[in-house]
Amino acid sequence: MKGLVKGLVKRLVKGLVKRLVAVVAVLLLAGVMPAAAADEQVVIAEGHVDMGPRFVDGRWTIQIRDDRADPEVWRSIEDVVLQAGAKSQVPVPADPAYAFLGEPGRKVYILPQVEQAGIVWPGWNTQDTEVATKVDREVTWTLNDVQGPGGFTLFLNSDFGKPQPVFDAAKPFPQETGIDINTHVHGNWTFAAEGTYLLDITMAAKLTDGTSVSDRRWLRLYAGEADPRAAFAVQPVTAAPAPAPAASSGGSRAMVWFVAGGIVVVVLAVLVVWRRAARSSR
Repeated sequence: MKGLVKGLVKRLVKGLVKRLVAVVAVLLLAGVMPAAAADEQVVIAEGHVDMGPRFVDGRWTIQIRDDRADPEVWRSIEDVVLQAGAKSQVPVPADPAYAFLGEPGRKVYILPQVEQAGIVWPGWNTQDTEVATKVDREVTWTLNDVQGPGGFTLFLNSDFGKPQPVFDAAKPFPQETGIDINTHVHGNWTFAAEGTYLLDITMAAKLTDGTSVSDRRWLRLYAGEADPRAAFAVQPVTAAPAPAPAASSGGSRAMVWFVAGGIVVVVLAVLVVWRRAARSSR
């Protein structure tokens, strides 16, 4: 009987050790190894970037995906300035359909809908895995305000070449547009004068479980060839509600080690019982 007990305890210990290794591995991958992220301030003047909502440690957050690196890097929107440099200047077309951009022939800065070398190519997407699976149908993108030295517009070129306005700072705020889930879009971002532009934006959605999520932040852009990093110091005249800080991974790391520690305690307790059983069988 004692030998039977000893064998059972031994098998139990081996099983617990295997489960401990598996559980800790899964927890480490899920909670301690998040997608690549960065928190340094950067000016992006060329290459592909996207703005969109993500679930960061379970919290709905607007971020910038920087595709200039491989793999891509997700950045806090407050740490990024998108620059429209001299290469992005174009004259306003004589076509009356573009009258919203100003006088024909007058130069404006434009970050174009179609990728061009030497110019940043900003888009927006709802392709984050959790966003695509948890959001009910679409994300609502709201432009609450624009602060800058000149006019700002965001428009799309249709299949027939005609502009389709998305946002226009000359019109009353707030302005809204819907973004279907699992969508990736590019448009034409225009700036009428040189300087820093602050876009007060909100991205919100209703989830399939019936709850609602929302995040509101400032997107910074700079048009011109002066030092674009100065845009980081520009503060909005009327501040949007301060966004809740993204949850750090410290809490999830603590939970990982708490759970792992608990399993270790259980294993050690079983080992003590095993040793006592072994001694008593001698």
